[in-house]
Amino acid sequence: MLSKKAQNVVIADLRKVTPTADFFVICSADSDTQVKAIADAVQEGTAGIGSPVWKYEGYQALQWVLLDFVDVVAHVFYKEARSFYNLERLWGDARLKHVSDEGEREVGRELRKTTARRHSARKKSLSARKSE
Repeated sequence: MLSKKAQNVVIADLRKVTPTADFFVICSADSDTQVKAIADAVQEGTAGIGSPVWKYEGYQALQWVLLDFVDVVAHVFYKEARSFYNLERLWGDARLKHVSDEGEREVGRELRKTTARRHSARKKSLSARKSE
């Protein structure tokens, strides 16, 4: 994200707030072209590590692109749309972590670990159901 000039990157830890997702990754961009570039970079990067996007929305208008990886949901906002929707306020009970260039790798490792644990647990659950 930061390599594509994503701004004000925040990770919201939702694990104690909702079962919907473990984390939201939220960032802003100055133009619709930049929104697309950031969203594309996120998809390429996650597919490269074996975690392709499950569902996505918003590529038509490029005001808010949502990339759903099941446990992690990335929100790439055009700056004005982010202020309007204000997810940080909406999910105000979540612990927020602001990400800088230095912290991006550390956060990525933590998110990958969380996703890998969940995928492993789901595979075991599905295998158990099939054998019944």
